[in-house]
Amino acid sequence: MAPALHRSAETVYRIYRFLDAGGTIIDYQCHYRKHKQHCGRKPIQLRPDELAYIQAKTQAGWQPDTIINRQERAFSCGVRTLYRLFKRGVLGLSTKDLPMHGKRHPNGYIERRGKAGQLGRDLKNRYQDYPNFNQEFGHLEGDTVQGKNHQGAVTTLVERQTKVAIVLNSHTKSAHDVNRSLAGWLSKLPRHLFKSITFDHGKEFAGWRTIANQFDLNIYFAAVGAPNQRGLNENTNGLLRKDGLRHNLIMDQLSDGFVQAVASRRNHIPRKSLGYQTPLEAFISQITDEQLKNF
Repeated sequence: MAPALHRSAETVYRIYRFLDAGGTIIDYQCHYRKHKQHCGRKPIQLRPDELAYIQAKTQAGWQPDTIINRQERAFSCGVRTLYRLFKRGVLGLSTKDLPMHGKRHPNGYIERRGKAGQLGRDLKNRYQDYPNFNQEFGHLEGDTVQGKNHQGAVTTLVERQTKVAIVLNSHTKSAHDVNRSLAGWLSKLPRHLFKSITFDHGKEFAGWRTIANQFDLNIYFAAVGAPNQRGLNENTNGLLRKDGLRHNLIMDQLSDGFVQAVASRRNHIPRKSLGYQTPLEAFISQITDEQLKNF
């Protein structure tokens, strides 16, 4: 009987013993259902102090895996369980509070915004100039983030190894203002701290030669319609949107203090890819004492 029912022999014997003791099959079913309710793991209940900590760090932009694996304190649940709590919307937790709200571009997404054609050197040159590009510190990816109805813009840069984000208050998306903000920022840095910048083919980067010659920087351009070649910068822009540079924000009159506060918030959030260091901590670890003197 056990193989026919795909059950163990002990399960079948248990029913026989119950019937031999004078019970009925209906009694056994009621007995089974009563005790089955107590099976399985009890629901996770976070302590009030744990929940308050998680909510505070979520508001600061931390993701569940960062909250757990940063190991600033002990928790009564793991990373996967915490993600499930967010997904289920229990204990006041919601995926709407997470970076990107869990949304991503679908496979096959193609960037269709206006481009200026091939502006300069492509990525083939970059790999020839820097064979160890993927392991070297000092290579930036750049883009602009526009405000509501194209009113104003900021220029964003991110360093590939440390993921530190730089947000420049260029006010508009014109090539003149983008160059002005880049030149103002680079002039404050030690020369050759950064080796290269990779842009897309937006018209705002048409004046790239001026920056390259003035600061002895190699500037490259990703292929037209291939934002994945600057994936870190695209992802960082999405996070900066969440941190304050929202789509409904008019950016032509932003204060420098607000722009720097947005960048500071992002640079103080630990990243899994950095071993749960913050981008700022990772960046400082790459700077030599001699370079620090020149800041």
